Amino acid sequence: MKQQAPYIFHGHDVSYYSGKVRPAFPQKNLWVREVLPDIREIKRRTGMAMFPVVVTPEDELWQDTSDILDRLEALHPEPPLYPTTPVQRVVSYLMELYGDEIGALPAMHYRWSFDESIEKVVVDFSMPTGDSEGGHGFAKKMRGALPFLGVTSETIPAIEAHTAELLDHLSEHFTSHRYLLGDAMSLADCGLMGPLYGHLFRDAVPSKLLYTTAFQVCAWIERMNRPPRDQAGWLPDDALPETLRPVLSTMADGVPMLVAAVEAIDAFASEQAQTGEPIPRGFPGLVARYRDVEFVGAVRPYTLWMVQRSLDAYRSLTQPERAQVDAALAGTGWEPLLGLEPVHRLKRAPYQLVWEP
Repeated sequence: MKQQAPYIFHGHDVSYYSGKVRPAFPQKNLWVREVLPDIREIKRRTGMAMFPVVVTPEDELWQDTSDILDRLEALHPEPPLYPTTPVQRVVSYLMELYGDEIGALPAMHYRWSFDESIEKVVVDFSMPTGDSEGGHGFAKKMRGALPFLGVTSETIPAIEAHTAELLDHLSEHFTSHRYLLGDAMSLADCGLMGPLYGHLFRDAVPSKLLYTTAFQVCAWIERMNRPPRDQAGWLPDDALPETLRPVLSTMADGVPMLVAAVEAIDAFASEQAQTGEPIPRGFPGLVARYRDVEFVGAVRPYTLWMVQRSLDAYRSLTQPERAQVDAALAGTGWEPLLGLEPVHRLKRAPYQLVWEP
């Protein structure tokens, strides 16, 4: 599909979800112009002051990173980001799920728990408007919201241990492979860029952690933002790199939280789904294990939307194909997630989530 005009990408370097979408454009050799988010225009067109958004050459506006990547893949299928083979496809969705939902824990902790990180990000947030004080109010609000996000004195040691372990396993993996599934970018890589680039690589305290302990992860981040042209492809025969199994196992630290969230959303929806009321962005009530501690935080209905993506990819497979996925993931800790059977479903309509009838 030949472009007649550029895509307009409203993004920001320190934006979690901008980091997820940005690499898709150079990977697919697309003409794109990145601009600072025009919040007033975004809210006028969508009803929500949320970015990133993409405005197409035809002046359609896409808002939601998973939807943006889905649409880019459909319109520009080469080179692909979404594997079509069973194991690599499901794993890509699971890693996207991790990046969107579980990776937010270390991202929020390392950005908002440390004065040094806050000082930098206040400046980062203020620069687009030229108001040097503009970021302080947002920083105060976010720091106050940490307990609601589940970042507390009880959970911080587990969050930091999870992060260190994940960086170690990713560093080992990227020593042998340029990307998560081999030698080409995929949805899995894009999903992981949200927490790793938008927050950890850019913020003051965790950037030091990455630079001193995870050089290969830093090199992968640079490849993602400036992808080389000589990508050979994913591993043949739907294989997963052996070095990816420890990565998946560490990511599964968050599976009990995802399962508990889906169960809480189902219980909430049993009463609320038929009323036609707007779905709240979050509500208290998430209780789950996270490594060796009890995690208490907010339930976000959006989590169900992301879990659906993985479950839909898995359940669209034939029985023999599911068996291949089950064998590949056996012992990683992801089995309870793939065994979920949510009662309720969500859909986009078009800029907000609503219950499916």
